[in-house]
Amino acid sequence: MNTKTNELHLIFGTGPLGKAVMRELVKQGKRVRMVNRSGKASVSAGVEVVKGDATDSANTKGLCREASVIYQCSQPAYNQWPALFPRYQTAILEGAAFANARLVLAENLYMYGRVSGPIREDLPYTATTRKGEVRARMAEEWMTAHKAGKVQATAGRASDFYGPEAGEQGAFGDRVIYPLLAGKKVSGLGNIDLPHTYTYIDDFGKGLVILGAKQEALGQAWHIPNAPTLTTRQMVTLFFEEAKLPPKIGAVPDLALKMLGLVNPIVREVGEMLYEFKEPFVVDHRKFEQAFGNISTPHTEAVRVTLQWFRAHNQDTAKSRLVTS
Repeated sequence: MNTKTNELHLIFGTGPLGKAVMRELVKQGKRVRMVNRSGKASVSAGVEVVKGDATDSANTKGLCREASVIYQCSQPAYNQWPALFPRYQTAILEGAAFANARLVLAENLYMYGRVSGPIREDLPYTATTRKGEVRARMAEEWMTAHKAGKVQATAGRASDFYGPEAGEQGAFGDRVIYPLLAGKKVSGLGNIDLPHTYTYIDDFGKGLVILGAKQEALGQAWHIPNAPTLTTRQMVTLFFEEAKLPPKIGAVPDLALKMLGLVNPIVREVGEMLYEFKEPFVVDHRKFEQAFGNISTPHTEAVRVTLQWFRAHNQDTAKSRLVTS
């Protein structure tokens, strides 16, 4: 790992996860630079934002040159994953290798495919969906690069997330919270009475920062700790209770989702991942907890902070939309 003085922590992506990583690094007094396509973002005081192209290896090498730790939190639009996501990772791997920097990749759980029982890091990659296969190939790519000595890499994996900044991308974001605060009925995907692990975005960010600081984390994937798993109905009920409103909760009919997918390419991509919401989906994070401690925030506290953020950022133009993962 680099031993540069005044070490630079470089974050690719200024979305909800990139900002969660940023908040944790700022809290620790680290020097932070963030990269996105525009070079503009609302960030904490002292954080630098620069323009960059995560698909271009020559560009990422220049961006990574000063970095000691790099966090890959960027991603293309959901419907562009097969075409663009692997290019993001390859270019960022090249940048990290060039800078001799430690690379921390943010991943989800798609690569495992359908799992019977708790989802553990030692499970094989059996995904048959397009996006699951993309995730599996990308995970194999960075692990191969690490084993070959090309790059020092690790990955933190999380489930569907929610929290501050997680509006369009959040499991409980714009499509749930704004209608909820207006006293309207909100709907979840699949069977809302089955257990489903949800990740608090600030726990995800903190977990990635911990992995970036630990030599023993390298070469492995780690499930970020989550508060005890509840059902989707129980999670949404927590939001209603915190808002002091009577729960109005339903499920999105499969046919309605399919019809909306005919005109909305993002919603169309949700269809192949619906199995995660039609079967128990429980994440096992004991490996991380035993190595680095349980950093999970209780859902009640996370819901409180999330609602505070959305109330402060409520927009009159926010409309009720379907929940997506």
